[in-house]
Amino acid sequence: MKFGTKAIHAGQHPDPTTGAVMTPIYQTSTYAQAAPGDNKGYEYSRGTNPTRKALEDCLAALENAKYGLAFSSGMGATDAVMKLLSPGDEVITGNDLYGGSYRIFTKIFAGYGITFHFLDLSDPTIIEEYVNKNTKLVWIETPTNPTMQVVDIEAIAAITKKHELTLVVDNTFASPYLQNPMDLGADIVMHSVTKYIGGHSDLVMGALMMNDEDLYKRLWFIYNACGATPGPMDSFLALRGIKTLHLRMKAHCENGRAVAEFLKLHPKVEKIYWPGFTDHPNHEVAKKQMRDFGGMISIVLKDAGLDETFRIASNFNVFTLAESLGGVESLINHPATMTHGSIPKEVREKVGVVDNLLRISVGVEDIEDLLEDLKNALS
Repeated sequence: MKFGTKAIHAGQHPDPTTGAVMTPIYQTSTYAQAAPGDNKGYEYSRGTNPTRKALEDCLAALENAKYGLAFSSGMGATDAVMKLLSPGDEVITGNDLYGGSYRIFTKIFAGYGITFHFLDLSDPTIIEEYVNKNTKLVWIETPTNPTMQVVDIEAIAAITKKHELTLVVDNTFASPYLQNPMDLGADIVMHSVTKYIGGHSDLVMGALMMNDEDLYKRLWFIYNACGATPGPMDSFLALRGIKTLHLRMKAHCENGRAVAEFLKLHPKVEKIYWPGFTDHPNHEVAKKQMRDFGGMISIVLKDAGLDETFRIASNFNVFTLAESLGGVESLINHPATMTHGSIPKEVREKVGVVDNLLRISVGVEDIEDLLEDLKNALS
């Protein structure tokens, strides 16, 4: 199946009882058994639920993977991956990360004896300098949040395979429509389903996709034992959102390009981060591994202190000042005090997350209204 067909049909079949075309919401915690251990594949909904299973099969298909696992949040999915590790293990990751990822790495798992190396991965060969007998996992985001660095997945996968390391790619910003890390050598793909996959800002969910059966079994054990699994209603909402993923992403990309081109020429914008520009330092990598450049943009305001940045961020009518991204509505975010507030100032500023940086999630509204709103807010 091509992508649009998979988004609508993968993992989903008419309900055998009623013929319902849409996957039913199996709002149940438990399942009848004919005898102890004699069941229809479902025992207790923390571990398995038919609505969630349909979603997981669909998610796996979107990433060209064999297995999918849905979690109650993106951080729940991240937590499960980290639980594959043991005290003394080391992780190599990027120096521009979602604040929640940085927080769970440094404030939770570092306390359990796991060491994290935060590197500039624009040159993948730097990984070789940090690999040792304790290195077990490489975790990358691409494009990164919020400075839109693009990391060469294929080049990093060649290094992780050479050293028998697990490569995890957070594919949230690109979505499966724009990028498929499994095809480029990743072992696990992570998504905050809350964002583009759900697409309507009405659920919180995460997901992991993988091909290796042993890895799937280990992660499923953690998923079931620790219980960060979503309920059937959220699973239904995610399935519903996925059905328009390909249509929404086309609109996000089209609007994103128009907004980026407008902002690049605006006198109040000192710097713009969007991988679609030929002068973006990773533009060629983005062209190679992505199908388009997406609707995520970050800008640095010229000569703006924190008060002026707040004033502009609060001055929109169509864009909403809010955390999150990837919904049909356009959002403005101030990473330094919102999504990346848990990262120390000196650490975030080293990679460009300064106080006058705003992150923009371009939605699918009429582009003339978005440009007019930007013009007015910046004036």
